[in-house]
Amino acid sequence: MISFQHTVLANGLDIIGEHNPQAQSFAAGYFVKTGSRDEQEDIAGVSHFLEHMMFKGTKLRSAEDINREFDELGANYNAFTSDERTVYYGAVLLERREKLLDLLSDMMRPALRQADFDIEKNVILEEIAMYEDRPGFKVFEEGNKLFYGSHPLGNSVLGSPESIQNLRREQMLAYFNERYAPNNLILTVAGNYDWESVLAQVESLTASWQSHETKRNYPSLQTATGQRELLGENLKRVHVAAYAPGLSAQDPRRYAAAILAHCLGDSSGSRLYWSLVDNGLAESASLSHDSADGVGTFIGYLSTGPKELKQALEIFHNVLQGLDTVPLRQDEWERAQRKLATSLTLQGETPFGRLMSLGSSYQYNQEYLSVQDVISRIMSASLADAVELLEDKPFDRLFTVALGPKPAAS
Repeated sequence: MISFQHTVLANGLDIIGEHNPQAQSFAAGYFVKTGSRDEQEDIAGVSHFLEHMMFKGTKLRSAEDINREFDELGANYNAFTSDERTVYYGAVLLERREKLLDLLSDMMRPALRQADFDIEKNVILEEIAMYEDRPGFKVFEEGNKLFYGSHPLGNSVLGSPESIQNLRREQMLAYFNERYAPNNLILTVAGNYDWESVLAQVESLTASWQSHETKRNYPSLQTATGQRELLGENLKRVHVAAYAPGLSAQDPRRYAAAILAHCLGDSSGSRLYWSLVDNGLAESASLSHDSADGVGTFIGYLSTGPKELKQALEIFHNVLQGLDTVPLRQDEWERAQRKLATSLTLQGETPFGRLMSLGSSYQYNQEYLSVQDVISRIMSASLADAVELLEDKPFDRLFTVALGPKPAAS
């Protein structure tokens, strides 16, 4: 029988686990409550840069040791940085779970050597340059800044070439000491394990970690509306980022918002798909709902040709804003519910698949939700809930940013 465990160590480290005695694998991840929204302008991009540095060695291991040991474990492992969190994770077979915990825990106290810092800075600058050539990424980088304005969710995860070039190791170390305090971390484990053994091992591995006061700011959000157009080099297509106010990760109505977005903008079988992609007016047209810490956003994407842009954008707006005249049907709603429930079930069948939703959900709301709990909330969200959400007219405040080719010289 699947069960949930939770303990807070003396240093403030949260440890949560979902035990599945039938599982044949074990997954673990450190969830750090820090990302680009927690950065000041002079250290923009430090969270992502620091994520890279965590793989560059500790007092006990070199960078080569870390990568070699992950390979020796046969681990499925990686890390990522977002606007809200940084996560380091891995999944292994049962007999290697203690070694995985040892490796991940050691990585949480990196050496941050100056020589490694100087070398990795060039890697980050190359990554920023690489993404500059990806219009589907760049349109959201620019769109986030414009839509969120002064709110920190508009901060770039990568930072700018200037902020990275000017960043000093001492600034990164100060950021690490504050944001990677154990009381700002959650260690999440999933699969088949012995809880008492996990606790004993992690308590020993983290005994020297010192807690530190760590805060996150929650300023009010004033979003942009209307349309903006940006021009890019060597583009053939137009890429559009779309935004509308949504619901936070703490709002119980977020499930209805997710289903609503699925009805309107799923990659297949949604209203945007049938109106734009199936008709050949767009290469891609989608809408999703992002529930963040204290704030939420409907986020859309459109890729089309320059000649089709005006018509495609008009249809995009009409689909989202025309729900008064063409309301959602019950069969549309139920299809979206079933597709989301299926996706969650398939993802949750392995410890590795459960790890992300387990850790992020607890980090947001300090509550445990099993797969069945989440499915139950999705299936119990009604079409009437969506109608109630639409009374606030979120899509009347739609904001779009179009990144397209420069006009041909006459």
